[in-house]
Amino acid sequence: MSETAFYLIVYDITNNKRRNRIHKLLLDYGTPVQYSVFECLITTEERKELEILIKKKIKPQLDHVRFYRICGACQKEIGIIGRSEVTQDKSAFVV
Repeated sequence: MSETAFYLIVYDITNNKRRNRIHKLLLDYGTPVQYSVFECLITTEERKELEILIKKKIKPQLDHVRFYRICGACQKEIGIIGRSEVTQDKSAFVV
């Protein structure tokens, strides 16, 4: 089983249609914390899959998407002012 890592994924997409497609795609992988910023707890395989899907939807000469991996120690240092929480791993309980 692959290890899950915390990523901050940010994007700057110049076209509304492409931007909406990327936003909708990222909803399947993480939590939007701002319109163009997502917190994602994903595996290496999911990251690779996501990169492939994003490459198919953007125009690299006009748009860009960045993946920032946040280590566990750094995750504990994330500061928030306002109405949000840092995305947490969803634990599953089987009864």
